[in-house]
Amino acid sequence: MSLSRLQQPCYLQQCPSVLSPSIPLLCSFSFRVSPYSQRQIRLHFDGHTSSAAACCSLSQQQQSQILSSVTNGSTVSDRKEIRLGLPSKGRMAADTLDLLKDCQLSVKHVNPRQYVAEIPQLTNLEVWFQRPKDIVRKLLSGDLDLGIVGFDTFSEFGLGNEDLIIVHDALGYGECRLSIAIPKYGIFENINSLRELAQMPQWTTEKPLRVATGFSHLGPKFMKDNGFTHVTFSTADGALEAAPAMGIADAILDLVSSGTTLKENNLKEIEGGVVLESQAVLVATRKSLIQREDVRSITKEILERFEAHLRAGGQFTVTANMRGSSTEEVAARVLSQPSLSGLQGPTVSPVFCKRDGEVVSDFYAIVICVPKKALYESVQQLREIGGSGVLISPLTYIFEEVTPRWQELLLKLDL
Repeated sequence: MSLSRLQQPCYLQQCPSVLSPSIPLLCSFSFRVSPYSQRQIRLHFDGHTSSAAACCSLSQQQQSQILSSVTNGSTVSDRKEIRLGLPSKGRMAADTLDLLKDCQLSVKHVNPRQYVAEIPQLTNLEVWFQRPKDIVRKLLSGDLDLGIVGFDTFSEFGLGNEDLIIVHDALGYGECRLSIAIPKYGIFENINSLRELAQMPQWTTEKPLRVATGFSHLGPKFMKDNGFTHVTFSTADGALEAAPAMGIADAILDLVSSGTTLKENNLKEIEGGVVLESQAVLVATRKSLIQREDVRSITKEILERFEAHLRAGGQFTVTANMRGSSTEEVAARVLSQPSLSGLQGPTVSPVFCKRDGEVVSDFYAIVICVPKKALYESVQQLREIGGSGVLISPLTYIFEEVTPRWQELLLKLDL
């Protein structure tokens, strides 16, 4: 029987222990669903696994009913609702909710103590608030279809699993880097690169380089790939910056944003010591996207809203009136200025007014999109070529004819 790499626990049931009716024994059925819908059924008895369909005081009829419910459609692919995992706490959680709100996808969370919510604009979608690492784990188990996490979390807990696929790799917040940091003092004072750190004679089998980190997968892989043979890792969370000063580590591998905390604790980053650059990403399971059309539909909508909003970030619409003899003549004047080309070129249209009982057109309206950094320069250039009555408004969305990332996703899925 073919087994997939995903395992989905289900059907927990409390039943009396055969040893004592007063001691409840937790029995659970779990199964693995292959890409071809073949299943393996197992029973777990208080930590022990059995392939037999027997469960303490459950009758054979009860066992058959449970097994039947497992084998007849209670799979992840048969789950009707679509589940999106969002970070439950911290800056990442707040920024994620802000992004969704800016895209007109506000999360309706009636009770802040509940872990489930909804987005009214997206039918049949459940929002589940989870720790970022649990979002990745539940994507792998099939309990979630989509999720938003940091790329560092995706890389650490996704373990390179091919069933996870990044739908959008740059949501524009949560920017940081996973980096090696060492003390500025002592034996590390003149060490400024990863190569120099690896070549220090102090590191031996008896006395390896000690690295404190919360990244127990990425850390060892990175150090091995960079030639470190004598290195050990201590798993830790929280304020790792104190570890070298306390003498419990020689270096740390941690997330760095501005680097201020490192400096305040007499630590420094070194050349070649960045493991990865990270920011928030939208992730989905390949299996859900391939097998469920409704998941693909909602994923496309979320992706297009994100793309349109992020592309419009820092862009402004500039509108001005200008005298001219024709649309072509006015367009030529506008395009002669380096900051007035817009996204694809200026929109030029006649402005009509009534004079002496006749409708005439002496002015033309010019509409262009310009980035914030070039806004004032663009206004000045418009004035120089005769522009007046300049109006400026921020953009909320820029929708493309085809969303590039959606096309890329379809290619990855071979759809």
